[in-house]
Amino acid sequence: MEIKDRYTLKDKLKAMGPGILVVGSFIGPGTVTSATKAGAGYGYALLWTVVFSVIAVIVMQEMAARLGIVTQNGLAEELVKDLSDRPPLKWLMVALVAAAITLGGFAYMGGDLTGTAIGLSAITGIPSNIIAPIWGCCILVIINIGDAVKSLEKLLSVCVSVMAIVFVVTMIVVKPDLGTVFSGALPSVPEGSIMTCVSLIGTTVVPYNMFIHATSSRKTWHDPKQLPLARFDTTVSMIIGGLITGSVMITAGTVMRGMEVNSAIDMAVQLEPTLGSFSVPFLAMGLIAAGISSAVITPLGVSYVLAGLFGWEMNKKDKRFFWTNIAVVVAGIIVAATGFNPIWIIMTAQAVNGIFLPIIVFTLVYVTSRSRVMGQYKNSMIQNVLGAAVFLISLVIGINSLTSLF
Repeated sequence: MEIKDRYTLKDKLKAMGPGILVVGSFIGPGTVTSATKAGAGYGYALLWTVVFSVIAVIVMQEMAARLGIVTQNGLAEELVKDLSDRPPLKWLMVALVAAAITLGGFAYMGGDLTGTAIGLSAITGIPSNIIAPIWGCCILVIINIGDAVKSLEKLLSVCVSVMAIVFVVTMIVVKPDLGTVFSGALPSVPEGSIMTCVSLIGTTVVPYNMFIHATSSRKTWHDPKQLPLARFDTTVSMIIGGLITGSVMITAGTVMRGMEVNSAIDMAVQLEPTLGSFSVPFLAMGLIAAGISSAVITPLGVSYVLAGLFGWEMNKKDKRFFWTNIAVVVAGIIVAATGFNPIWIIMTAQAVNGIFLPIIVFTLVYVTSRSRVMGQYKNSMIQNVLGAAVFLISLVIGINSLTSLF
């Protein structure tokens, strides 16, 4: 795209891309499941987690995009480069980030496969713990096809977009009480809801998405003058993602309050006001579409991060990159095949990502605040304060969630 000193709204809309990719990654089965369970269990009381998540993801993903554009490098590469003169600290940070991304990726992959299996199970009647491993083998094939992945993502983005429109329209149709909805934006943690809170945050502010966004942005934009395009793309995309999550929660809170959520059929109840008897197959197809999109991105995201940390080539010719892809999917297959309640698997997967989130937030804020990395484009005081706030809140929630998990 032509580099300008000023960009029109039309220019900004045409340039949107990397932010949409991030939204496509986090609007998966985990988001639909977590938001539905939150609405059914606690009404609108946890809507504040969506508000926090949107603010946090705008702040963090903007930093990631800016890093990619200014340095023309990824977050992992810049972390290693910046700490190269302090080997002990460098290897400590490399170990922490690698562990957080790998374990989080394993958990997220299990949730992706389980979410897709729930949709397939609703259509075929085959138990999800049986169909999930079969589907995992299909993902192994898909991620090694090459260009087919891009074509598949385009198709799935349309499917997920249609699903998002239906949720937003349904939210309007069920006519929630706006006063009660707005009261949910005030932070509160009802008894027994901490795991749900961290799942909602963990499914939106996804650690490896910060690495993916930096890499995607540097491939899309090549000059700091294009930062306004990246900021517009990030802000608008993340708000759209938050609107989708919020609409799912509000709809569930209006239609399903007090219901147990254990299957796709249970979750489909919230779509009956607009889709009637088509609600179950529609939600099933939506879960499948969202699950495939996330499941394709997750192993690649983990592989890109480890490649940046350890200096691998970022393609399948490097056997370490290739086998990391395989390992993430296989770990996901094992998690999905355990036979545990699939909704519990998905919620736990999001919570695990929430536990590791503070490590990645700290890493990103640290690197983007460094003058020798970012020059004049380093974080402003306000950006550092916002980043520190996201870190502290995610740390408190992560510690609470770790306590609840064990």
